[in-house]
Amino acid sequence: MNKSLTIPISILIGGIIVAIAVYVTMPKPDPTALTNATLMRPVSADDHILGNPAAPVIVVEYSDFDCTYCKEFTNTMLRIVTDEGTDGKVAWVHRQFPLTELHTNSFSHARASECIAKTAGNDSFWKFAYELYQSQPVDPKNYGEIASKIRISGSAFASCLSSDTSAIDERIKADRQNALDIGADGTPYSIIIANGKISAVMNGGYPYSVVRQLVDEALGSIK
Repeated sequence: MNKSLTIPISILIGGIIVAIAVYVTMPKPDPTALTNATLMRPVSADDHILGNPAAPVIVVEYSDFDCTYCKEFTNTMLRIVTDEGTDGKVAWVHRQFPLTELHTNSFSHARASECIAKTAGNDSFWKFAYELYQSQPVDPKNYGEIASKIRISGSAFASCLSSDTSAIDERIKADRQNALDIGADGTPYSIIIANGKISAVMNGGYPYSVVRQLVDEALGSIK
């Protein structure tokens, strides 16, 4: 073989392999999942939203802070939303789906994140959520340390955690029940919405390239 062709052919083969890998990992259309997704609670101002709240494409994720796949999905979505910008066409919604059957502290983590949202606002919620994922596994006794790291006042946060959290717990349970209603059996479980219509369902933590492609398809469907 002509040595001058070796590198181009290697690049071509590599490209084909990557394309096959992306195709294999692409979520296959699941009519049942798409039908169940219609039971998703509509996104509202009460949700935790990162990015442009008026974005035409919204990724709604049901997540568990102790889920390692959710950690990777978080990094993927942060990259996508950051690339879009605060006025971009893609927003990301976080909903609580603590898998208490698997993760002892998952409900406690969800409660702590909701207390952060209640006492410090939406931006602080996302910062705290990021730290929970990056610091897996987190001992609940270290919540104050995490809050301090992202410069959140510990007193109001601690007061929330030590007070009656029944309203917060009901919110978490409502998110979890909605996840079960739409057929989620693990985390992350995400639904992509384009102009109010379901574009795709992602059951699991797909790689950045696949998520980006699905988001781009949703963007392309907007008229």
